[in-house]
Amino acid sequence: MPRRSRLFSLSALTRAYQRNLKAFARATKPVRPKAPAKLRVVSPKAPSVTRTKPSVGKPTPASGEWLAGIAPGPAGARRYQLYIPPGLALRAGEKLPLLVMLHGCGQTGRDLAAVSRMNRLAARHRFLVLYPEQERMANAHGCWNWFERRNGKAEAEAATLLAAVDLIARKQPVDLARVAVAGLSAGASMAVLMAAGYPERFCAVAMHSGVAPGTAESAASAMAAMHGRREAQLPDTFSEGAAPVALPPLLVLHGDADGVVSVRNAAATALLWAGALGARAGAIRTLQRGQRHAMRVTEFKTGGRTVVALREVAGLAHAWSGGTAHLSFSDPAGPDASALVWAFVARQFAKK
Repeated sequence: MPRRSRLFSLSALTRAYQRNLKAFARATKPVRPKAPAKLRVVSPKAPSVTRTKPSVGKPTPASGEWLAGIAPGPAGARRYQLYIPPGLALRAGEKLPLLVMLHGCGQTGRDLAAVSRMNRLAARHRFLVLYPEQERMANAHGCWNWFERRNGKAEAEAATLLAAVDLIARKQPVDLARVAVAGLSAGASMAVLMAAGYPERFCAVAMHSGVAPGTAESAASAMAAMHGRREAQLPDTFSEGAAPVALPPLLVLHGDADGVVSVRNAAATALLWAGALGARAGAIRTLQRGQRHAMRVTEFKTGGRTVVALREVAGLAHAWSGGTAHLSFSDPAGPDASALVWAFVARQFAKK
Protein backbone atom coordinates (compact mmCIF):
# COMPACT_ATOMS: atom_id res chain seq x y z
CA MET A 1 0.00 0.00 0.00
CA PRO A 2 1.45 3.44 -0.90
CA ARG A 3 2.39 5.68 1.98
CA ARG A 4 -0.19 8.15 3.27
CA SER A 5 1.99 11.06 2.22
CA ARG A 6 1.68 9.98 -1.39
CA LEU A 7 -2.10 9.61 -1.21
CA PHE A 8 -3.12 13.02 0.01
CA SER A 9 -2.55 16.50 -1.34
CA LEU A 10 -1.75 19.01 1.40
CA SER A 11 -2.87 22.04 -0.59
CA ALA A 12 -5.32 24.44 0.97
CA LEU A 13 -7.86 23.72 -1.75
CA THR A 14 -7.78 20.00 -1.05
CA ARG A 15 -8.18 20.54 2.68
CA ALA A 16 -11.14 22.81 1.97
CA TYR A 17 -12.66 20.13 -0.24
CA GLN A 18 -12.34 17.55 2.51
CA ARG A 19 -13.83 19.93 5.11
CA ASN A 20 -16.82 20.52 2.83
CA LEU A 21 -17.40 16.79 2.46
CA LYS A 22 -17.18 16.31 6.22
CA ALA A 23 -19.58 19.19 6.84
CA PHE A 24 -22.03 17.71 4.38
CA ALA A 25 -21.87 14.30 6.03
CA ARG A 26 -22.61 15.92 9.42
CA ALA A 27 -25.45 18.00 8.01
CA THR A 28 -27.19 15.06 6.37
CA LYS A 29 -26.73 12.53 9.19
CA PRO A 30 -30.14 11.62 10.65
CA VAL A 31 -30.86 11.08 14.34
CA ARG A 32 -30.06 7.48 15.12
CA PRO A 33 -31.37 5.20 17.86
CA LYS A 34 -29.21 3.08 20.11
CA ALA A 35 -29.97 -0.35 18.67
CA PRO A 36 -27.82 -1.13 15.61
CA ALA A 37 -29.07 -2.97 12.55
CA LYS A 38 -26.70 -5.85 11.89
CA LEU A 39 -26.03 -7.88 8.82
CA ARG A 40 -24.11 -11.14 9.13
CA VAL A 41 -20.94 -11.53 7.09
CA VAL A 42 -19.79 -15.05 6.27
CA SER A 43 -16.21 -15.60 5.15
CA PRO A 44 -14.98 -19.04 4.09
CA LYS A 45 -11.41 -18.32 5.21
CA ALA A 46 -11.31 -15.88 8.09
CA PRO A 47 -13.73 -13.75 10.08
CA SER A 48 -14.06 -10.15 8.93
CA VAL A 49 -14.99 -7.02 10.77
CA THR A 50 -18.65 -6.09 10.43
CA ARG A 51 -19.40 -2.38 10.51
CA THR A 52 -23.04 -1.42 10.92
CA LYS A 53 -25.04 1.78 11.22
CA PRO A 54 -28.02 2.00 13.56
CA SER A 55 -31.36 2.91 12.07
CA VAL A 56 -34.90 3.69 13.15
CA GLY A 57 -37.20 0.85 12.18
CA LYS A 58 -34.28 -1.17 10.87
CA PRO A 59 -35.01 -2.94 7.57
CA THR A 60 -35.10 -6.71 7.45
CA PRO A 61 -32.10 -7.74 5.35
CA ALA A 62 -32.58 -10.14 2.47
CA SER A 63 -31.58 -13.63 3.49
CA GLY A 64 -28.58 -15.06 1.74
CA GLU A 65 -24.85 -15.33 2.18
CA TRP A 66 -22.25 -12.59 2.52
CA LEU A 67 -18.70 -13.46 1.49
CA ALA A 68 -15.88 -11.10 2.41
CA GLY A 69 -12.54 -10.93 0.63
CA ILE A 70 -9.66 -8.78 -0.56
CA ALA A 71 -8.76 -8.03 -4.18
CA PRO A 72 -5.24 -6.80 -5.06
CA GLY A 73 -4.74 -4.36 -7.92
CA PRO A 74 -2.73 -1.39 -9.25
CA ALA A 75 -4.16 0.91 -6.55
CA GLY A 76 -3.37 -1.59 -3.79
CA ALA A 77 -5.69 -4.08 -2.14
CA ARG A 78 -9.39 -3.32 -1.72
CA ARG A 79 -11.80 -5.23 0.47
CA TYR A 80 -15.12 -6.39 -0.91
CA GLN A 81 -18.29 -8.13 0.15
CA LEU A 82 -20.29 -10.30 -2.19
CA TYR A 83 -23.98 -11.00 -1.72
CA ILE A 84 -25.16 -14.44 -2.84
CA PRO A 85 -28.95 -14.97 -2.88
CA PRO A 86 -30.36 -17.89 -0.90
CA GLY A 87 -31.49 -21.20 -2.37
CA LEU A 88 -29.63 -20.98 -5.67
CA ALA A 89 -29.98 -24.30 -7.47
CA LEU A 90 -27.71 -23.84 -10.46
CA ARG A 91 -28.11 -25.99 -13.52
CA ALA A 92 -25.00 -27.64 -14.92
CA GLY A 93 -22.78 -24.94 -16.37
CA GLU A 94 -25.15 -22.12 -15.39
CA LYS A 95 -23.63 -18.76 -14.54
CA LEU A 96 -25.25 -15.71 -12.99
CA PRO A 97 -25.24 -11.98 -13.77
CA LEU A 98 -23.18 -9.68 -11.54
CA LEU A 99 -24.01 -6.14 -10.48
CA VAL A 100 -21.17 -4.07 -9.01
CA MET A 101 -22.42 -1.43 -6.53
CA LEU A 102 -20.06 1.43 -5.60
CA HIS A 103 -20.80 3.43 -2.45
CA GLY A 104 -20.50 7.19 -2.05
CA CYS A 105 -18.39 9.37 0.25
CA GLY A 106 -19.07 8.77 3.93
CA GLN A 107 -20.51 5.33 3.17
CA THR A 108 -19.38 1.74 3.16
CA GLY A 109 -20.50 -1.02 0.85
CA ARG A 110 -22.73 -2.34 3.62
CA ASP A 111 -24.32 1.11 3.98
CA LEU A 112 -25.20 1.17 0.30
CA ALA A 113 -26.63 -2.33 0.54
CA ALA A 114 -28.85 -1.24 3.43
CA VAL A 115 -29.92 2.03 1.76
CA SER A 116 -30.64 0.58 -1.69
CA ARG A 117 -32.02 -2.85 -0.66
CA MET A 118 -30.56 -4.12 -3.90
CA ASN A 119 -30.06 -7.54 -2.31
CA ARG A 120 -33.81 -8.10 -2.22
CA LEU A 121 -33.95 -7.67 -5.96
CA ALA A 122 -30.94 -9.97 -6.30
CA ALA A 123 -32.77 -12.66 -4.32
CA ARG A 124 -35.86 -12.24 -6.46
CA HIS A 125 -34.12 -12.15 -9.85
CA ARG A 126 -31.13 -14.40 -9.16
CA PHE A 127 -28.05 -12.25 -9.60
CA LEU A 128 -24.95 -11.59 -7.50
CA VAL A 129 -24.08 -8.19 -6.03
CA LEU A 130 -20.50 -7.08 -5.40
CA TYR A 131 -19.85 -4.25 -2.93
CA PRO A 132 -16.22 -3.11 -3.12
CA GLU A 133 -14.89 -1.03 -0.22
CA GLN A 134 -12.75 2.09 -0.46
CA GLU A 135 -9.85 2.19 2.01
CA ARG A 136 -9.65 5.21 4.30
CA MET A 137 -5.90 5.30 3.71
CA ALA A 138 -6.67 5.96 0.04
CA ASN A 139 -9.27 8.61 0.83
CA ALA A 140 -9.98 9.87 4.36
CA HIS A 141 -13.72 10.16 3.67
CA GLY A 142 -14.16 6.87 1.88
CA CYS A 143 -14.61 8.50 -1.54
CA TRP A 144 -13.58 6.70 -4.70
CA ASN A 145 -10.89 8.88 -6.25
CA TRP A 146 -12.63 9.35 -9.62
CA PHE A 147 -11.20 12.88 -9.84
CA GLU A 148 -7.52 12.03 -9.27
CA ARG A 149 -6.75 11.67 -12.97
CA ARG A 150 -3.73 13.94 -13.09
CA ASN A 151 -1.68 11.55 -10.91
CA GLY A 152 -3.26 8.35 -12.28
CA LYS A 153 -4.97 7.28 -9.06
CA ALA A 154 -8.42 7.30 -10.67
CA GLU A 155 -7.41 4.88 -13.42
CA ALA A 156 -5.53 2.70 -10.91
CA GLU A 157 -8.62 2.39 -8.72
CA ALA A 158 -10.78 1.55 -11.74
CA ALA A 159 -8.33 -1.18 -12.71
CA THR A 160 -8.34 -2.52 -9.14
CA LEU A 161 -12.13 -2.68 -9.12
CA LEU A 162 -12.06 -4.57 -12.40
CA ALA A 163 -9.53 -6.95 -10.83
CA ALA A 164 -12.06 -7.56 -8.04
CA VAL A 165 -14.66 -8.54 -10.65
CA ASP A 166 -12.25 -10.99 -12.23
CA LEU A 167 -11.32 -12.43 -8.83
CA ILE A 168 -14.98 -13.02 -8.01
CA ALA A 169 -15.53 -14.63 -11.41
CA ARG A 170 -12.76 -17.13 -10.70
CA LYS A 171 -14.36 -18.13 -7.41
CA GLN A 172 -18.08 -17.87 -8.16
CA PRO A 173 -20.39 -18.77 -11.09
CA VAL A 174 -20.27 -15.28 -12.68
CA ASP A 175 -21.26 -14.75 -16.29
CA LEU A 176 -18.66 -12.23 -17.45
CA ALA A 177 -20.86 -11.45 -20.47
CA ARG A 178 -23.49 -10.08 -18.05
CA VAL A 179 -21.76 -7.63 -15.72
CA ALA A 180 -23.05 -4.13 -14.92
CA VAL A 181 -21.82 -1.38 -12.60
CA ALA A 182 -23.77 1.24 -10.66
CA GLY A 183 -22.89 3.78 -8.01
CA LEU A 184 -23.98 6.70 -5.85
CA SER A 185 -22.20 10.07 -5.82
CA ALA A 186 -18.42 9.43 -5.95
CA GLY A 187 -19.27 5.79 -6.64
CA ALA A 188 -21.42 6.90 -9.57
CA SER A 189 -18.54 8.82 -11.12
CA MET A 190 -16.23 5.86 -10.62
CA ALA A 191 -18.82 3.56 -12.22
CA VAL A 192 -18.88 5.75 -15.33
CA LEU A 193 -15.08 5.90 -15.34
CA MET A 194 -14.96 2.08 -15.31
CA ALA A 195 -17.51 1.78 -18.10
CA ALA A 196 -15.71 4.36 -20.23
CA GLY A 197 -12.33 2.78 -19.64
CA TYR A 198 -13.43 -0.83 -20.09
CA PRO A 199 -16.59 -0.64 -22.25
CA GLU A 200 -16.22 -4.21 -23.48
CA ARG A 201 -16.48 -5.50 -19.89
CA PHE A 202 -19.84 -3.99 -18.93
CA CYS A 203 -23.32 -4.44 -20.37
CA ALA A 204 -24.67 -1.33 -18.65
CA VAL A 205 -23.78 1.43 -16.19
CA ALA A 206 -25.95 3.47 -13.82
CA MET A 207 -24.90 6.87 -12.41
CA HIS A 208 -26.91 8.12 -9.41
CA SER A 209 -26.05 11.70 -8.40
CA GLY A 210 -22.61 11.71 -9.99
CA VAL A 211 -20.32 13.72 -12.25
CA ALA A 212 -18.89 12.82 -15.65
CA PRO A 213 -15.42 11.60 -14.56
CA GLY A 214 -13.48 13.53 -17.20
CA THR A 215 -14.75 16.81 -15.74
CA ALA A 216 -12.15 16.93 -12.96
CA GLU A 217 -8.50 15.95 -12.70
CA SER A 218 -7.77 16.71 -9.04
CA ALA A 219 -9.48 17.14 -5.68
CA ALA A 220 -9.51 20.91 -6.15
CA SER A 221 -11.22 20.80 -9.54
CA ALA A 222 -13.68 18.17 -8.29
CA MET A 223 -15.51 20.74 -6.14
CA ALA A 224 -16.11 23.03 -9.12
CA ALA A 225 -17.20 20.02 -11.19
CA MET A 226 -19.64 18.88 -8.51
CA HIS A 227 -21.21 22.34 -8.43
CA GLY A 228 -21.62 22.33 -12.20
CA ARG A 229 -19.02 25.04 -12.80
CA ARG A 230 -16.84 23.05 -15.20
CA GLU A 231 -17.59 21.87 -18.71
CA ALA A 232 -18.56 18.22 -18.52
CA GLN A 233 -16.18 15.79 -20.21
CA LEU A 234 -15.74 12.06 -20.55
CA PRO A 235 -12.31 10.59 -19.82
CA ASP A 236 -9.92 9.56 -22.55
CA THR A 237 -9.63 5.87 -23.30
CA PHE A 238 -7.24 4.15 -20.91
CA SER A 239 -5.25 2.34 -23.62
CA GLU A 240 -3.91 4.55 -26.34
CA GLY A 241 -4.02 3.11 -29.84
CA ALA A 242 -6.67 0.55 -28.94
CA ALA A 243 -9.56 0.04 -31.34
CA PRO A 244 -12.64 2.02 -30.19
CA VAL A 245 -15.39 0.03 -28.49
CA ALA A 246 -18.96 1.28 -28.21
CA LEU A 247 -19.86 2.53 -24.76
CA PRO A 248 -22.41 0.46 -22.84
CA PRO A 249 -25.93 1.86 -22.25
CA LEU A 250 -26.12 4.44 -19.46
CA LEU A 251 -28.83 5.24 -16.91
CA VAL A 252 -28.54 8.63 -15.19
CA LEU A 253 -30.52 9.36 -12.01
CA HIS A 254 -30.30 12.72 -10.23
CA GLY A 255 -32.38 14.92 -7.94
CA ASP A 256 -33.09 18.52 -8.90
CA ALA A 257 -32.76 19.56 -5.24
CA ASP A 258 -29.24 18.14 -4.89
CA GLY A 259 -27.10 20.73 -3.15
CA VAL A 260 -23.91 18.65 -3.22
CA VAL A 261 -23.69 17.58 -6.86
CA SER A 262 -25.52 19.91 -9.23
CA VAL A 263 -28.25 18.32 -11.33
CA ARG A 264 -26.62 20.05 -14.32
CA ASN A 265 -24.12 17.21 -14.28
CA ALA A 266 -26.86 14.68 -15.06
CA ALA A 267 -28.00 16.17 -18.36
CA ALA A 268 -24.42 17.04 -19.34
CA THR A 269 -23.27 13.44 -18.86
CA ALA A 270 -26.30 12.03 -20.68
CA LEU A 271 -25.68 14.32 -23.66
CA LEU A 272 -21.99 13.42 -23.83
CA TRP A 273 -22.68 9.67 -23.64
CA ALA A 274 -25.49 9.89 -26.19
CA GLY A 275 -23.27 11.90 -28.53
CA ALA A 276 -20.56 9.25 -28.34
CA LEU A 277 -23.15 6.64 -29.31
CA GLY A 278 -24.82 8.73 -32.02
CA ALA A 279 -28.14 8.76 -30.15
CA ARG A 280 -30.85 11.41 -30.29
CA ALA A 281 -33.13 12.62 -27.52
CA GLY A 282 -36.81 11.82 -27.58
CA ALA A 283 -39.62 13.86 -26.09
CA ILE A 284 -39.37 14.68 -22.37
CA ARG A 285 -41.99 12.88 -20.29
CA THR A 286 -43.05 13.41 -16.69
CA LEU A 287 -43.81 10.28 -14.68
CA GLN A 288 -45.12 9.93 -11.16
CA ARG A 289 -46.21 6.91 -9.15
CA GLY A 290 -48.60 7.57 -6.31
CA GLN A 291 -47.24 10.10 -3.83
CA ARG A 292 -43.59 9.56 -4.81
CA HIS A 293 -41.55 12.39 -6.29
CA ALA A 294 -42.23 13.00 -9.97
CA MET A 295 -39.43 12.60 -12.48
CA ARG A 296 -38.61 14.00 -15.88
CA VAL A 297 -37.56 11.25 -18.27
CA THR A 298 -35.53 11.73 -21.44
CA GLU A 299 -34.48 8.75 -23.54
CA PHE A 300 -31.76 8.87 -26.16
CA LYS A 301 -32.11 6.28 -28.92
CA THR A 302 -30.17 4.97 -31.85
CA GLY A 303 -31.56 2.39 -34.22
CA GLY A 304 -34.74 2.27 -32.15
CA ARG A 305 -32.81 1.22 -29.04
CA THR A 306 -32.54 3.29 -25.87
CA VAL A 307 -28.85 3.64 -25.06
CA VAL A 308 -29.08 6.52 -22.56
CA ALA A 309 -31.90 7.17 -20.10
CA LEU A 310 -31.96 10.39 -18.07
CA ARG A 311 -34.24 10.55 -15.03
CA GLU A 312 -34.31 13.84 -13.10
CA VAL A 313 -36.25 13.48 -9.84
CA ALA A 314 -38.19 16.49 -8.53
CA GLY A 315 -37.42 17.41 -4.93
CA LEU A 316 -34.72 14.76 -4.45
CA ALA A 317 -31.58 15.89 -2.63
CA HIS A 318 -28.21 14.09 -2.55
CA ALA A 319 -29.67 10.70 -1.66
CA TRP A 320 -30.55 7.29 -3.07
CA SER A 321 -34.04 7.68 -4.51
CA GLY A 322 -36.60 5.39 -2.93
CA GLY A 323 -34.10 4.18 -0.34
CA THR A 324 -34.63 2.85 3.16
CA ALA A 325 -36.17 5.33 5.58
CA HIS A 326 -34.11 6.98 8.34
CA LEU A 327 -30.71 6.14 6.82
CA SER A 328 -28.14 8.66 5.62
CA PHE A 329 -28.07 9.51 1.89
CA SER A 330 -31.54 7.99 1.41
CA ASP A 331 -34.94 9.40 0.42
CA PRO A 332 -37.81 6.89 0.64
CA ALA A 333 -40.20 9.34 -1.06
CA GLY A 334 -38.37 9.15 -4.37
CA PRO A 335 -38.96 6.66 -7.19
CA ASP A 336 -37.35 3.29 -6.48
CA ALA A 337 -33.86 3.77 -7.92
CA SER A 338 -32.91 0.14 -7.30
CA ALA A 339 -35.87 -1.11 -9.32
CA LEU A 340 -35.05 1.39 -12.08
CA VAL A 341 -31.40 0.32 -12.14
CA TRP A 342 -32.22 -3.37 -12.27
CA ALA A 343 -34.90 -2.93 -14.97
CA PHE A 344 -32.43 -0.98 -17.12
CA VAL A 345 -29.61 -3.47 -16.54
CA ALA A 346 -31.81 -6.52 -17.07
CA ARG A 347 -32.84 -5.26 -20.51
CA GLN A 348 -29.18 -5.20 -21.51
CA PHE A 349 -28.55 -8.65 -20.00
CA ALA A 350 -31.45 -10.01 -22.05
CA LYS A 351 -29.63 -9.04 -25.23
CA LYS A 352 -26.68 -11.31 -24.36
